Amino acid sequence: MRVMSWLGAMAVAAAFLAPSAQAQTNKFDGTWSVEVVTEKGDCDRAYRYSVIVQNGRARYGGTERFDVNGQVRPNGSVSASISRGQDRANVSGQLVGATGRGTWTTAGGRSCSGYWNAEKRG
Repeated sequence: MRVMSWLGAMAVAAAFLAPSAQAQTNKFDGTWSVEVVTEKGDCDRAYRYSVIVQNGRARYGGTERFDVNGQVRPNGSVSASISRGQDRANVSGQLVGATGRGTWTTAGGRSCSGYWNAEKRG
């Protein structure tokens, strides 16, 4: 598997996978379409993923396994890191209503960075 295929998935997942401070329904719950774009480095150019958020937590629909540490705050602020083996992606950004945008960078392997965009689909 190419490094960016799982790093892109990690960046997307990290944006949503962290627990929210709220235990009840989160205003960001729903299905999100997330585009991950590489701007610097030797990683694949772009990906699009579906992420489902329920009760402030998200799940990635793929078969990959990642270690996630971070959160989506009630104000929509996103900060997280996600790793697999020695590779890690750091993610930050903001969700507002039905859209979101942020940045990601890798650490511990191939050096890449870029941005992500998200749209709520349901």
